[in-house]
Amino acid sequence: MTSLRCFSMLDLLKFNKVNLDILTETYNVSFYGKYLAKWPEYCKVAESPSGDIQGYVLGKVEGDKSNEEKKNWHGHVTAVTVAPSYRRQGLAKALMKYLEDTTIMHNGFFVDLFVRKSNEVAIGMYEGMGYRVYRTVVNYYSQPEEDSYDMRKAMPRDKDKTGIA
Repeated sequence: MTSLRCFSMLDLLKFNKVNLDILTETYNVSFYGKYLAKWPEYCKVAESPSGDIQGYVLGKVEGDKSNEEKKNWHGHVTAVTVAPSYRRQGLAKALMKYLEDTTIMHNGFFVDLFVRKSNEVAIGMYEGMGYRVYRTVVNYYSQPEEDSYDMRKAMPRDKDKTGIA
């Protein structure tokens, strides 16, 4: 049975099956290290009983927490990905649910993420989870060059859904 656990720097040595995919952004070691040091509660891996990394979520909390008027305190999904051999099992949804719960714990107004406009499967999954397209970001991705959707989902704190309107 798959378990979710804290992402560690050692996981970088064994997550090739997850990251060797055209739809997955791969970052440098210091990028992952920064996330694990600053926002460890937002970084989880899905691991098989045999120790295979099946997928992971990398996120953070951002915005101005002290400014209640802007309502921009939110969780951000930097990456959520599942190895091709483990897809269609609900792992991405479980990782996303974990990140949403963490954002609620941080009293965030919404969760946002960026997704390639061509990634119809992911967009469908996010829409099924309650995310909506907030805006299009032109040329967000560089390799290959492609536009992105900035998708957002209101958290319980945003009763008027002002962070996603």
